[in-house]
Amino acid sequence: MSTSVLSPEMRKAVVRFSGDSGDGMQLTGDMFSQSSGQAGHDLTTTPDFPAEIRAPQGSIGGVSSFQIQIGGTEIYTPGDQVDVLVVMNPAALKANLHFLKAGGTIIADKDSFNSRNLKKADYESNPLDDGTLEDYHIIRAPATSLTKEALKDLGLENQAMVRSKNMFALGVVSYIFSRPLANPKSFIEKKFANKPILIEANKRALEAGFSFAESTELFGASIVIPPAKLPKGTYRNVDGNTAVAWGLLAAAENCGRRLSLCSYPITPASEILHELSARKDMGAIVFQAEDEIAAICAAIGAAFSGNLSATSTSGPGASLKTEAMGLAVISEIPLVVVNVQRAGPSTGLPTKTEQSDLYQSLYGRHGEAPLVVMAASSPDDCFYYSYMASKIAIEHSTPVILLTDSYLASGTSPWRIPENGELPDIKIPRFEKPAEEWEP
Repeated sequence: MSTSVLSPEMRKAVVRFSGDSGDGMQLTGDMFSQSSGQAGHDLTTTPDFPAEIRAPQGSIGGVSSFQIQIGGTEIYTPGDQVDVLVVMNPAALKANLHFLKAGGTIIADKDSFNSRNLKKADYESNPLDDGTLEDYHIIRAPATSLTKEALKDLGLENQAMVRSKNMFALGVVSYIFSRPLANPKSFIEKKFANKPILIEANKRALEAGFSFAESTELFGASIVIPPAKLPKGTYRNVDGNTAVAWGLLAAAENCGRRLSLCSYPITPASEILHELSARKDMGAIVFQAEDEIAAICAAIGAAFSGNLSATSTSGPGASLKTEAMGLAVISEIPLVVVNVQRAGPSTGLPTKTEQSDLYQSLYGRHGEAPLVVMAASSPDDCFYYSYMASKIAIEHSTPVILLTDSYLASGTSPWRIPENGELPDIKIPRFEKPAEEWEP
């Protein structure tokens, strides 16, 4: 077994939670993100969903993961190599081991490394015991059995008890990184507000994981990463799609125009449509079209009416919108086209990220049809780039393509809520000459 790369003096660390689709890894990662943000750390996260629909339980194709990099310095990415890999079954280990750096720590639910699950993951022997992981620091945590022991008197069915083992894993990681349990407990109370027994079950599992890590002394000293020196203000974690939606809302508020979003649902951009459909209180007008071509044509019509107009899509939809984008260019109208990129070509892989549409965005129109192309670089960055895309579109009467990607769309990072007057003004051009004197 290798000596762990974890050190009490670490200034940043990368953690990856991984397990079956039903193991709650996205929730676990999100809760750890919230806790890290409360501790004053900068962070960036990315979820990794399985590409297969309803892949067999325990199979490599059904593995779901959540990665987060936290630090006492500015964090720009979710990280490349992982310091701590949490695996809830053998398939999660097989699918994610290549992310772990030499000397990294593996926290494994040893109860799930039985012959049945090992066979599903194509292991001939147990990797926790056969020496194949000697370059790593292995923590064999009986997460399933200890979780069931902690919940045995609550009267829950076996399956319901096992579902709480993700909180056991969160408790272990919380101890390693010196996280108090108050924040995740508060999260649990809000999430299961109408189900007191689930509140109790998840709290007990969380405490069981924390106690296991504390009592076994397998980790040495807990790691205390100092808070990041971020600008003062009010922060909240935000994902890229939500940030894009809020940037559009802020731009509409600044320039005094109604916001129209005309879109067709497509992964991974659909959450922009969802977020703005809930913002009628802020004057947002949302139209779900029957297809991508109808969506951008409706958005062009909304722009002609004087609204701040936008449409959102991903690679295949951007291909379908191309001809209408040429119309928007030649008509010299303000239009924001948000392209949340995914793998391609053709229909691509909806759950896999790829910055696949740059050349299409720059050159993918017939004739001479130049327009502005912008690209965001972090989830919180999506707010400012969405705002600036709107500003440029309105002030220069041109379509603007804003590129994000699947990682930015569903990943999160701390976003400082801007103060009043902090965002640059959007100046609407006014044409005072008679219409017959207008020129392009």
